[in-house]
Amino acid sequence: MTETRSTCPYCGVGCGVIIESDGTQITGVRGDPQHPANFGRLCTKGSTLHLTASAEITRQTRLLQPMQRLQRGTEPQPVSWDHALDTAALKFSNVIREHGPDAVGFYVSGQLLTEDYYVFNKLAKGLIGTNNIDTNSRLCMSSAVAGYKKTLGADAPPACYEDFDHAQCLFIVGSNTAWAHPILFRRIEDAKRANPAMKIVVADPRRTDTAEIADLFLPIQPGTDVMLFHGMLHLMLREGWTQPGYIAAHTSGFDALEAVVRDCTPEKAAQVCGIAVEDLREAARLFATSAATLSLYCQGLNQSSSGTAKNAALINLHLATAQIGKPGAGPFSLTGQPNAMGGREVGGLANLLSAHRDLGNPAHRAEVAALWGVPDVPATPGKTAVEMFQAAADGEIRALWIACTNPAQSMPDQRTVRRALERCELVVVQEAFASTATCAYADLLLPATTWGEKVGTVTNSERRISRVRPAVPAPGEARHDWSAATDFARRLEALLPARKTSIALFPYELDSETGAVAIWNEHRESTRGRDLDITGLSWSVLDSQGPQQWPMPAGQPVGRQRLYKDGVFPTPDGRARFVATAYQPVAEQCEARYPIALNTGRLRDQWHGMSRTGTLGRLFGHVPEPVVQLHPQDMAQRKLQDGDLVYLTSRRGSIVLPAQGSSELGASQAFVAMHWGSEFLGGRASAGETLAGINALTTPAYCPDSKQPELKHTAVKVLKAELPWSLLAAAWLPDDSALQTLRSLRELMKEFPFASCVPFGAAGALDGDSERSGVLFRAAGHDPASPALLAQVESLLGLAGTDVIRYADARSGQRRAARLVRAGGEAYLEAFLLGGDIRAESWIKALLQQRLPAQSLGRQLLRPGPKAPAGVRSSGKTVCSCFGVSETAIDQALQCGSGSEAERLSALQGALRCGTNCGSCVPELKRKVRVLVASREAVGA
Repeated sequence: MTETRSTCPYCGVGCGVIIESDGTQITGVRGDPQHPANFGRLCTKGSTLHLTASAEITRQTRLLQPMQRLQRGTEPQPVSWDHALDTAALKFSNVIREHGPDAVGFYVSGQLLTEDYYVFNKLAKGLIGTNNIDTNSRLCMSSAVAGYKKTLGADAPPACYEDFDHAQCLFIVGSNTAWAHPILFRRIEDAKRANPAMKIVVADPRRTDTAEIADLFLPIQPGTDVMLFHGMLHLMLREGWTQPGYIAAHTSGFDALEAVVRDCTPEKAAQVCGIAVEDLREAARLFATSAATLSLYCQGLNQSSSGTAKNAALINLHLATAQIGKPGAGPFSLTGQPNAMGGREVGGLANLLSAHRDLGNPAHRAEVAALWGVPDVPATPGKTAVEMFQAAADGEIRALWIACTNPAQSMPDQRTVRRALERCELVVVQEAFASTATCAYADLLLPATTWGEKVGTVTNSERRISRVRPAVPAPGEARHDWSAATDFARRLEALLPARKTSIALFPYELDSETGAVAIWNEHRESTRGRDLDITGLSWSVLDSQGPQQWPMPAGQPVGRQRLYKDGVFPTPDGRARFVATAYQPVAEQCEARYPIALNTGRLRDQWHGMSRTGTLGRLFGHVPEPVVQLHPQDMAQRKLQDGDLVYLTSRRGSIVLPAQGSSELGASQAFVAMHWGSEFLGGRASAGETLAGINALTTPAYCPDSKQPELKHTAVKVLKAELPWSLLAAAWLPDDSALQTLRSLRELMKEFPFASCVPFGAAGALDGDSERSGVLFRAAGHDPASPALLAQVESLLGLAGTDVIRYADARSGQRRAARLVRAGGEAYLEAFLLGGDIRAESWIKALLQQRLPAQSLGRQLLRPGPKAPAGVRSSGKTVCSCFGVSETAIDQALQCGSGSEAERLSALQGALRCGTNCGSCVPELKRKVRVLVASREAVGA
């Protein structure tokens, strides 16, 4: 077995991993104890990385050779790399000649490596002469970029992870850190345990798992963050909690801000935010008077039509109280994607240039042009993500190159996005996985390497650069993104004589680490003298000494941990700038027709569009199917029960989802996980349009400064869906065909007004037996589905053979089928279908997923009604994904315990092992323990 040190490809924490491999196959993964981001820890997603890279999953999901679709709507056919790249170069050059360089666009990803980003940026801005290159980081981090630049002068998070250990107050706002950045949350738990006096304030419209650790929770109304911060500053000024000396010596613009917050009285701010005045005052006091205050924030601030204003208003608080430039203090933006920071460093946004240079600055453009050896860099900002797809939908952009991202799932206003992809004359999709929704729109599909195969670097949230190393060779004909882009650029350069230069623009050795090193060295040189100067760093230092932080200019042996200790900022006068922006409400106001505020966000065990995590059944144990969560009061008003289907409708579209009551939400609020795209959730609208997942609803409204869309708020209405006929089918399937079956079933989703299709897995230990693969298909309609359609579902799930017991009554729309397999003298349910009456869902799913004996049940499997056989009971959701520990097992174990909350938790972990591996379930375990102790104390009282 070979071991390779690399970096996790999920969130921006940047955890180090050690990949175990045997020849061409990745066989295991564990946290790297030497990596300073995680010291060996991994979350549920990271600890299952090797399972998502299995040979069977690779064979069934990966794009392994270039493909060309000769006609839209047909299956793509294999072609050679030379043919694919020649075709792309010829089409791009024709479009550029006929319509100009701005008629093409590149949409890339925060999951690309820095080297990939750099080449794409140079290709667009240097060779083609267009700034139409943007990234899905526009959807998650561009408001943080704009906020840092407006206030501190540069896009540089000033804090580091070690600051968790020094902070006396943690102010977490707009971030469910426990789920979105689990390993950082483990560090927060450690810091709180080591320093119980540290105060933690959490502000969020939802009471998430992150709020479980809070000393003060502020359940603010959606979009009111600016008013919260202005109200806090008003109180700080009134109480004398600001630092006038620091303000005078190191900042400018405070008088204008003071005038703005003068009207944000505690009473007004509390009313707008929907919190108590006393809680507002306590939050202001803790923030301003603690010895060191560290704020953590993410998409709740960024994904907003006021995203830049929210970021700046929070940074205002740090500047006004001098909570910056010292251990444990500072405004710390938690990066959403693994290399959003690296992309920002090389100018991978439509309004930026390499090394944090500004596109609007002529001197900066000249510097980049000289570095690249091109006549000039275009001055006009390019189209940002929302603008780019709107321009393509309008016919302005005629060729799109999409790399390592899935806009047909992740972009807001899916109707416009899909119209753009359909209208473009050429859509190139460079992707590792063939199963994403965007692949269906591609004229050319180019296979890319992914985690465990790539070579290069990434930068995490604390400005730390880490190596990404290949553990196994690329499968099939997959190529590194930077290598394919370089090869394309050379071919395009030969067809664009107007942009020819005296030097080779893309001299990098293809498909070799040597090429990656050359690209990185060129990027390093671009940082000389800039705020992120890394000229003191080298590829060999990264290899020999491990991850390093920037800045690290020539002559410095190590990078700088935290910034602005000297109070000098990278602005023309060296002063930080207060930003005075008045509070603005959300772009779409809730009103009578659309009274509910819809929020989207992450699940604990899933990542983005689930092209990787969605291949693994065990990661669906915690949240098994798509739902819309509503406050119990809103459920009652609409006479809804858990599981009832509802129409969730915005001004852009409508989807159908099961409803679920949740006390985490405030009244008139709804939550749907961002991951549920058309790959997992779908159906057919009454007009015949195929439904496109949660982003069929979300608004394209964006922040005027950052151009980041307001994915955190959409005005919707909720109506009960009258779809009386239901279908539920599930099966264990052979590992070598499960994911292909899943894709085939997804093709049938459009035949129903509502449908969802998800994997499920055995609830076993991560260190135990190999994974079992299952698929669950759910649908509903106004009328019973046709026998032919149901026969298709049965055939795909192995329910078409002679060993299947079945019942059918076409007149009443009832249909049932079940298949049993024998093992060790007992019979077990292997697959089932319930059509019409599905009230047996709970116990028959338990029978299948928990592998309970079924030999004695016979015809009871076919009988309608909810009554469960004796001894068959659902174990509930999986709380601990690492060891497959169910909710029921945890509840039963807790009933037998005694002692304090800490003692009960320790006993629970000792008995079931839950929460002892990655720790992602610990906040939920603590909540269960606390609720149990509180209820027993209430009974005793």
